[in-house]
Amino acid sequence: MTSTPKPFDRSEGAKRDIIAGGIVVAAILLFVGTGSTVMQAAVRALIGIGGGPDRALATALVLNIALILFGWRRYKDLNREIVERTEAEQRARYLADTDPLTGFLNRRALLAAGQRMIAGAAAEKRQVALFLLDLDHFKTVNDIHGHAAGDRVLQVAAERISAVLPPTATKARLGGDEFVAMLAFEPAARADIDALAAELVTALDNMITHDAQQIRIGASLGIALAHDASMTMETMVRQADIAMYHCKDEGRNRFCWFEAGMEMAVQVRNQIETGIREGMPRGEFIPHFEPQVDIASGRLIGFEMLMRWESPEYGMIPPERFIPVAEESGLIGELSLQVIREAMEIAKRWDPSIMLAVNISPQQLKDPWFSQKLTKLLVETGFPAAQLEVEITESSLFENLPLVRSIVTSLKNQGVSLALDDFGTGYSSLSHLRALPFDRIKIDRSFIAAMRGSPDAQAIVVAIVRLGESLAMPITAEGVEDEATAIELTRLGCSKGQGWHFGRAASAADTDRLLAERGLLRAPMVPPVGPDASEEAPLRKRA
Repeated sequence: MTSTPKPFDRSEGAKRDIIAGGIVVAAILLFVGTGSTVMQAAVRALIGIGGGPDRALATALVLNIALILFGWRRYKDLNREIVERTEAEQRARYLADTDPLTGFLNRRALLAAGQRMIAGAAAEKRQVALFLLDLDHFKTVNDIHGHAAGDRVLQVAAERISAVLPPTATKARLGGDEFVAMLAFEPAARADIDALAAELVTALDNMITHDAQQIRIGASLGIALAHDASMTMETMVRQADIAMYHCKDEGRNRFCWFEAGMEMAVQVRNQIETGIREGMPRGEFIPHFEPQVDIASGRLIGFEMLMRWESPEYGMIPPERFIPVAEESGLIGELSLQVIREAMEIAKRWDPSIMLAVNISPQQLKDPWFSQKLTKLLVETGFPAAQLEVEITESSLFENLPLVRSIVTSLKNQGVSLALDDFGTGYSSLSHLRALPFDRIKIDRSFIAAMRGSPDAQAIVVAIVRLGESLAMPITAEGVEDEATAIELTRLGCSKGQGWHFGRAASAADTDRLLAERGLLRAPMVPPVGPDASEEAPLRKRA
């Protein structure tokens, strides 16, 4: 571990400098005072003429010269020592205050410098704006391209931030991919702050080249405002952080000023995240199953698993409330696999003709080990791979198609079926169908819902059905809510459908009863027994 240089004691150095200087001055005065007499006597003594007092004077002269040389040498050494210690102090202070990757201030130095800026601006009747920038999808850069690419992205981001900000701005990197910039401004110039924030977002929304790779980043920017000296840096950073996360919720790649109402939204989000973390080990997240049928015959052919949160405190919580939080917090991978495992255990009781379809989060497709994790679940639960269909949304294919290809090919080799979900809502759909081994296409529910009242939507559905026929890929229509829509889809040639018309997502117990009525249940569900049974039953009843 590198030790920090000890601070140079200037008073001690000054004393030593005075002593050395005194020796030099005294020696010079002694030399001048003896004059030429001493010099003559010294010369005679040196050549062997004379003795006694002359030799003593010669010796004094030699000592005097030696003292002058010693004092001068010591003076030079002290000067060099002062310079070296001063440089060491400056270097230590720089390392203590600076982020080594970007050259910006670090968090500790920012808090001190920012508080001084707030106090100075308040004394001049000015305000201070604090920008907190977070690079969008930066974790993906590290995961896909490596940490060297991540460091390069951070350096380029710092360069672009410096190019936009005025020289008077204070710049810092808080850690990870979070940057802070602070500047004082006149209260009437708030529009200039807006323009500067927009310029920063635009500057960061550009490609970065690293080892022939094109990496695209963006930034979400939150702004906090200090009106007077009562504002603390800790509060400003927290408020800007809240505004930044509000930007992410609104779609990223934008800037937002902090508003008081945002704090309540963050508190709710934090409560949800805490609830997810605490609820996972308690088994509060359970699978529900939405029927999938052959539209022409009405025959039940499978179920799509949909996650539900059965909270003892708040009751049944729909996925749109907690899935985004689970994705942002990085919990979605563990949570999804936990519920898929339970769904596989339940689906083992079904007839082999009934498929289990599971949705995969885009975040899970960034995990190079995802296919191995899912294969491990199949082995541990004993669920047949041929009875599993994995649904991948089209929007999740954009960031790293080679990695997704590797994952889906591995799953395909295990015998798992693959469906392209929400088809038509993304981009380059045809290239994805050509590049990846999908078995089925699912038409997004928005087209099905609009089909009856919109000729354009109906034309899109017809085009997708014909595309599926040409590629020998069956089509599933989502969001079928009435008989008229089902009849029209049958006429168009769509083979499979799901939606409220065929049945809503139901609990495992209700799904078992439905399958038992149709003779498609191989083994009855075992009711809970033991000390937890009394707790389990009310929850299932409420569901």
